[in-house]
Amino acid sequence: MTSPRITSARVSCRAVSARGLGRAGMIGMLALALSGGLTGCTTVRDWFRSDKQKAAAPTDLADFSPSTTVTRAWSVNVGDGEGRLGIRQRPAVLDGRVYAAAIEGGVRAYDLQTGAEVWRHDTEAGVSGGPGAGEGLVVYGTLEGEVVALDAATGEQKWVAEVKNEIIAPPTIGQGTVLVRSNEGRLTAFDVADGQRRWFWNRDLPNLSVRGNDGPTLGPGYVFVGNDDGTVAALALADGRPIWEQAVAQPDGRSELDRMADVDGAPVLDDFQPILYATSFKNQTVAFEAPTGRPIWEQDRGGSARMGVGADRIVVVDPLGTVWALDKAVGTAMWQQSGLLRRGVSGAAVQGDFAVVGDSEGYLHWLRMDNGDFAARERVGRDPIRAAPVVADGVLLVQTADGKLSAYRLQ
Repeated sequence: MTSPRITSARVSCRAVSARGLGRAGMIGMLALALSGGLTGCTTVRDWFRSDKQKAAAPTDLADFSPSTTVTRAWSVNVGDGEGRLGIRQRPAVLDGRVYAAAIEGGVRAYDLQTGAEVWRHDTEAGVSGGPGAGEGLVVYGTLEGEVVALDAATGEQKWVAEVKNEIIAPPTIGQGTVLVRSNEGRLTAFDVADGQRRWFWNRDLPNLSVRGNDGPTLGPGYVFVGNDDGTVAALALADGRPIWEQAVAQPDGRSELDRMADVDGAPVLDDFQPILYATSFKNQTVAFEAPTGRPIWEQDRGGSARMGVGADRIVVVDPLGTVWALDKAVGTAMWQQSGLLRRGVSGAAVQGDFAVVGDSEGYLHWLRMDNGDFAARERVGRDPIRAAPVVADGVLLVQTADGKLSAYRLQ
């Protein structure tokens, strides 16, 4: 399951660490918080679970006869991974190169087909947001709120900017703009050429929300942002002016835990028609008409992680770990796969005719897109896979929480 966080205490703890302790002190404070040593800053997930949930062990993996063959093309160690910080680091791909980062290890570029290292950018900062890639740049964010842009070809530093809080989402780059989501709910737009700030947009956070957020999604002249209160907002890319806002899920319930409705996976804009899909931790997925925000359909199946997108269906993972395929046109559930319950399932990606998800024990699972049956399984390592895999040119890339990056091909 995805762990909640206390956002009101979270911001004050980060402010102290960034201003007064430096990086080493900040890492120590974060470790202390994760172990429960700071009252009001804990993110220990079992604290929020009911007795019934604590008693329910992860589902054992069932045996099956593979219907496809998967091969590992290459594997590298990017650096010391995110550990228990819950930031869901994943690689970015641009023009045949893979860009990956780790908390301690900087940013590295690899050849997509061979895994050969092309360049590396070393830094003492805790690289936590990204990287993102586009328009000749690779951009990452840090735990201390730095935004650093590198030349995608050489790794040379181009410019540095700052925001006011830690960055755990990958920057989004396009249409002359670098968009950075910081963890207090602010979206900041920078000029791609020199890093000058163009505008920013703030969103108030609920008291309790799922740890982690994702970058925004670009459309022609628009930027779409999923929010921790269960809404999606459309902003004008030129100046950050709000265009529309719609709810994916209503944050209702008797407790703060019941009201969590985070839209933490980036909204998805269809490649062939102006339809935007968004999914929420509160088991809701909605399709919107992108230019106007008009809801087209809604389905009471969904989760906070990234969606996988196929030709005629999207794949979502609910908070308990059930994987669902929803019809893109009307939202009808086409199949469900419940064989991964309580296994900390990641967001989904689509590779060929298969949906792919990872789990907290380091396994990758390939599911048939036509019926949801298990088709293949590979173990990347023994550390969790928290971020959704990435697919580029038929190659699937996955990064574990300890910084291991692996590439897989279907045969």
